[in-house]
Amino acid sequence: MEINNLEYNTERDQLIIPEYGRHLQKMIDHAIVIEDKEERNKVAKAIISVMGNLQPHLRDVPDFQHKLWDQLFIISDFKLDVDAPYPILTKEKLEERPEPLEYPQNFPKYRYYGNNIKRMIDVANSWEDGDLKNALTFTIANHMKKCYLNWNKDVVDDSAIFNHLFELSDGMIDLRNSEEDLSTSSDLMRGKKKNYRSNSNSSNKKNYRNNNNNNNRGKKRY
Repeated sequence: MEINNLEYNTERDQLIIPEYGRHLQKMIDHAIVIEDKEERNKVAKAIISVMGNLQPHLRDVPDFQHKLWDQLFIISDFKLDVDAPYPILTKEKLEERPEPLEYPQNFPKYRYYGNNIKRMIDVANSWEDGDLKNALTFTIANHMKKCYLNWNKDVVDDSAIFNHLFELSDGMIDLRNSEEDLSTSSDLMRGKKKNYRSNSNSSNKKNYRNNNNNNNRGKKRY
């Protein structure tokens, strides 16, 4: 055996998609230099079959074959000239960057209220004045107060919530002179504290059971 014929990974070309291994990379490199296009097409289809067998988890992926053909062109560094049953992926198309998405924040000044509050306010603005609209506006105000407490973890005056509501509604909802009070901070946060205590108790019980099991481990039972 001649040591001079050994190949080291440090001297080899870097694999484009390592999951398929170096043998498949060599098969594709061989297909690129085939002069007869009909023969190239035949070899490309055979390579696609091998790729499908190497990646069986892709069979549940929609457009399974389309994905394999795209990967074939990527591994070939887009040098393989064959007829594909799908639109041929180009390097420009692969590197094309999507348009930036707009951040759906309607009112970034009060982010702790969330976008749903602004949508609810817009719905309330579209309703006619009456008892139903008044009930909705106070429901929105109470929810705003709860959101404020969740983020700021402090007490808040109803007047501050009414001012924010007036601003978010573009002056169409004005509760600043209302004589009706919102729910108290303790009432709004009661459910959250109850869930916290429930989770803490269940965690303590679990730790207690685990400690008991560890303490009883190894003891003889008669």
